Amino acid sequence: MKIGYFTERPYRWVPEEALFQNHAFFAVSNKYFDREKGADDYNYFLDEACYAEELGFDAVALNEHHGTPFCMGGVMNVEAAILARITKKVKIVLVGNPLPVIKHPLRMAEELAEIDLISRGRLVAGWVRGAGSEQFFNNANPAYNREMFNEAHDFILQAWTRPGPWRYEGKHFHYRHVNPWALPYQKPYPQMWIPGVLSPETVRWCAEHRYPYVGLGTAIGPTCDLWDIYADEATKHGYQAGSENFGYLIPTFVAETEEKAQELGKGFIYGGGQTAFSRPEHTLPPGYNSKSAIRLLAKQPGGSWLGVSQDKLNQARSDGPTEETEYQEIRRKLGNSYHKAQ
Repeated sequence: MKIGYFTERPYRWVPEEALFQNHAFFAVSNKYFDREKGADDYNYFLDEACYAEELGFDAVALNEHHGTPFCMGGVMNVEAAILARITKKVKIVLVGNPLPVIKHPLRMAEELAEIDLISRGRLVAGWVRGAGSEQFFNNANPAYNREMFNEAHDFILQAWTRPGPWRYEGKHFHYRHVNPWALPYQKPYPQMWIPGVLSPETVRWCAEHRYPYVGLGTAIGPTCDLWDIYADEATKHGYQAGSENFGYLIPTFVAETEEKAQELGKGFIYGGGQTAFSRPEHTLPPGYNSKSAIRLLAKQPGGSWLGVSQDKLNQARSDGPTEETEYQEIRRKLGNSYHKAQ
């Protein structure tokens, strides 16, 4: 088992009333951005990643969001390049680059190769489709999201493994001259981990490529269902899924006392853990998700990615299971799902 450290790197200084008026982080006006505080935050987050390495974490993970104080990582590859130079042992995990909205897979192949070289092979190159709100920010058509994701992924692998120069003419991407000079330190290319929020199509795609699937704090029940799908799909492709194929992001709060940790946890229930990332109309634009993915998302507590009422939030804050009960249930469900995959 590998244990990594991850934080959204949020901008913490937006007035609370602005968030309530907007009903979400995405689309809050950048008039609230303070340059000095932003500069302090970026340096703080980099120092924090270095400290995670000192504490013995196997990996530090970065993600990317746009147009929102929820995550300062608008261009996470910049942070990854810095960490590649100032850290020594820790894996640098990207969860991940949103291929359909960046729209330049050749540039992406070059950037990641440089990071892998600077770190001497410590990069894990994760890919994502990009949240629904990213489609708005980057002027991307959500109906073509999965097509562009698949084509960009396949192109990047070719760019890293096929000697150039060569010409590429695809459905969504076109290049006259493909010949990236700097190639990844790892041969043939870096490891790849794929994060997700309960899309069966993504899980099947991961199993087909033997990429680990990482549930992003998703409800345990639906997550285990997807692990079963992964295991079945792996069998179809001639291999047996193991612990190396499954990952899970779990929000954790540490404080001097149980009471202080619980108080911190209450903030997460509203502040990004449930509906605060973006409003429903931005979260799931038409054509972005399949019907089966939406059905699984609706199984989240309170339908968390589809919208949560204040009553549900209050219930989650006050009536949730005890720490020991919750941990026992997580161990039981994850253990059963893992053993079924064997």
